[in-house]
Amino acid sequence: MSTGPTSTPTTSPGVPDAAAWARRARGSLTRYRVMAWITGSMLLLLCVEMLLKYVFQAGGVDAEGDALPVLGSWIAFAHGWIYVVYLVTVFDLWSTLRWRLGRLVSLAAAGVVPVMSFVLERRVHADAQARIDASAPQG
Repeated sequence: MSTGPTSTPTTSPGVPDAAAWARRARGSLTRYRVMAWITGSMLLLLCVEMLLKYVFQAGGVDAEGDALPVLGSWIAFAHGWIYVVYLVTVFDLWSTLRWRLGRLVSLAAAGVVPVMSFVLERRVHADAQARIDASAPQG
């Protein structure tokens, strides 16, 4: 005599179903896109500050001959911590989509090369969205 259900699950216990993976991948992609834009914007702001500070000597020069901070050092500090969060989102997306190591390296580099995060974000979004759409269950 059987007291429990006799039907078997459609997926193996250790293997996530396609719908759950697609939800996780979409979440990872959204977090990556937000952080790519924030990181890229902060990097551009940091570049502008460095140009003003060291090229145009904005803010004057102190008694030791050092350029005075234009906007303070908070931009560099903020970009550093934002970059750390960006790296976490990059690793999450990379591991979720199981891309090659070269993609991880290029995504990480995009946070320190001005404008690269904006360009790569479009390409990564298109690739990831196509992969998610192809593996998501229809219906």
